[in-house]
Amino acid sequence: MTRLKLACDGFDGETVSGGKADRLVELVETIFENGESVLIFSQYAKVGEALKKMLERRFSQPIAFLHGGLSAAQREEQIALFDGTAGPAAFVLSLRAGGFGLNLTKATHVIHFDRWWNPAVEGQATDRAHRIGQEKTVFVHVFVTEGTVEERVEEILERKESLAGLLKDGEKLWNAIGLADA
Repeated sequence: MTRLKLACDGFDGETVSGGKADRLVELVETIFENGESVLIFSQYAKVGEALKKMLERRFSQPIAFLHGGLSAAQREEQIALFDGTAGPAAFVLSLRAGGFGLNLTKATHVIHFDRWWNPAVEGQATDRAHRIGQEKTVFVHVFVTEGTVEERVEEILERKESLAGLLKDGEKLWNAIGLADA
């Protein structure tokens, strides 16, 4: 399954290429032209490293990259690189290492380059830009390669989110009619 998902990312073991990579560059270019910054999440650290290198070549600026292999000091250096960049910046993060405990309100765009099985994990990652202090609208972009396993993952995630919504609505109903403690 991992190999199929990496193929959707256009990852060949060292670089990313193809439709998703091309679309990412186009989108980041537009974001930068608008003077905005972006968080880019991938579930794979090796894909994140390839994205960082690709974006640095394309935009001729350092790109911050946070993944689980960094020490606490290195992690803080990457956060400072993103936050301290004058003007637009990009921050590539592995989903699990960068999805919790960060306040990155400089970003007004969040890109999920590939999908994780748990929508709550993706939601936590998106919330890195949706924090107290964020004064702008945050746009979320989800990349899904058509006709691949990613479409199936997308369907599963939509069903999980729908089920979660039904469970929340059911809890509200039970509370409203006084049966929650029964």
